[in-house]
Amino acid sequence: MINRDLTVVDGKNMLNVRVAGIVIKDNRVLMVKNLRSDYIYSLGGRLKFGESAQEGVVREVEEETGIRLEVDRLGFIHENFFIGSTPSKMNAHVYEITFYFYMKVPEDFSVETGVETADDDRETLVWLDWHTDRQYYPRFFRTELDNPVQEIKHIVTDDR
Repeated sequence: MINRDLTVVDGKNMLNVRVAGIVIKDNRVLMVKNLRSDYIYSLGGRLKFGESAQEGVVREVEEETGIRLEVDRLGFIHENFFIGSTPSKMNAHVYEITFYFYMKVPEDFSVETGVETADDDRETLVWLDWHTDRQYYPRFFRTELDNPVQEIKHIVTDDR
């Protein structure tokens, strides 16, 4: 496997292929908060070249939580179009495809929140009530996590 992120850059255009884990316990979802801003987002990250989506989400969730969880099922495929606002994507036209997997969460699952993640990216884990008024991504969690279905849902967001 090539250990490079699955990102394609073409001038001011960028394609990212990502995976994200949906970890739910006690009616809250485990998310990541960037300590440089009030930005809250799902667990996960870019796939590596040569890696399957399932392999990638298991790796990403373990990197961010320190715990290896199993995949339950694929829940969503999200196509997201936006203009980048972070240093690595500033003003880029971004097309991001994310595979969101529900993860199997054992009864005794516990992670330390409020402590920076190991990847030195100024992030911390937070348990979030998805009905909160706080802004977080993906926004579709607000409605979709209330009534999970067995089918895979395809969601397209265009914020360009």
